Amino acid sequence: MYTPDLYKNEDPESIRTFLKGNSFGILINQTNGKLCATHIPIELEINPDGKEILQGHISKLNPQAEGFAENDQVLAVFTGPHSYISSSWYDHENVPTWNYLAVHVYGRIKIVDEAAAIESLKKLVDKYEANSVNPVRVEDLSAKTMREAKGIIAFEIEIDEIQATKKMSQNRDAKNYANIITELEKTKNPQSLAVAKEMGEKLK
Repeated sequence: MYTPDLYKNEDPESIRTFLKGNSFGILINQTNGKLCATHIPIELEINPDGKEILQGHISKLNPQAEGFAENDQVLAVFTGPHSYISSSWYDHENVPTWNYLAVHVYGRIKIVDEAAAIESLKKLVDKYEANSVNPVRVEDLSAKTMREAKGIIAFEIEIDEIQATKKMSQNRDAKNYANIITELEKTKNPQSLAVAKEMGEKLK
């Protein structure tokens, strides 16, 4: 991912927090000579050796899985809030741009066995059911329902490289930076408001 030095995020804790909060990603690989991509939750976890990995699963019917045996190199893409930035918000002439957060994780994929797949599903469901009034638990599902788990391929990704971009108008002076936040807040657009909030953290 091309990222000018000014916008590189090289803070491990910040990246870790981002991945945990924006875990619906895009898994990309090459299958039969074609690039393939699937939109799925891909969770940052710690393996038994204490290393950070990514975990997820796809359907066995997804042809993307055929490529895992041919070439284990994959890319997982995660995006956060983003917004158009109008140059009319500056006190000088300039071009419009876009503010955004993104992380690319490069690594090697490994298919895991059924027991590990079920454990991965338990973690995933527990995470997203945490605020439910009547949370679903994998442990409580019937054997009949759990047969559906046989229709997935679960995987782990050993992380080789992480590239993170945090483009939040760092190149603007204090006056224009504050004005961008004000204008973003006026839009009432959820993505723009999230960018304004992210930019506002710098001012605290």
